[in-house]
Amino acid sequence: MRRFAGLARMPALVIFTALVVLSVARVSAQESGSPMILPVDPAPLVVETDAGAKSFAVEIADEPEERRRGLMFRERLPESQGMLFVFEQTQPLGFWMMNTILPLDLLFISEDGEVRAILQGEPYSTDTISPGPDEPGRFVLELNAGTAEAQGIEVGDRLTHPVIQAAGGN
Repeated sequence: MRRFAGLARMPALVIFTALVVLSVARVSAQESGSPMILPVDPAPLVVETDAGAKSFAVEIADEPEERRRGLMFRERLPESQGMLFVFEQTQPLGFWMMNTILPLDLLFISEDGEVRAILQGEPYSTDTISPGPDEPGRFVLELNAGTAEAQGIEVGDRLTHPVIQAAGGN
């Protein structure tokens, strides 16, 4: 009889273990679904346009995990704020909008701070957003959709920020 008593407790142990595993998986999924908020850099990013200088507060995404998560799960972004993605070298760049709620302008920027392309990002899209392999970049600035046009930002405009200058830019 004693031999069967241990077996009677076995289903309870299996159920308890399964509940723990499911709870951990649910917490992990919730954490991955939370927005990443980076500190705003103390130096403003300035775009020199034909209409004059436009200034933005930026969060700097310069680590692989920061670049991977970007603005995912964000429900709002202040009008005069953006996220500057910084890469170690100039290369062809491609982004997607999976898990990104906000429609965005993506400004692809060369090593010297020149805007090389301005493309739109559609929420939740898994389509690649890229100016193509013939237009490599070193930085990408994400802003709320329509900001580039509203502020008069165009291809050829120059951006200045200490991070861009440190990369060998202007």
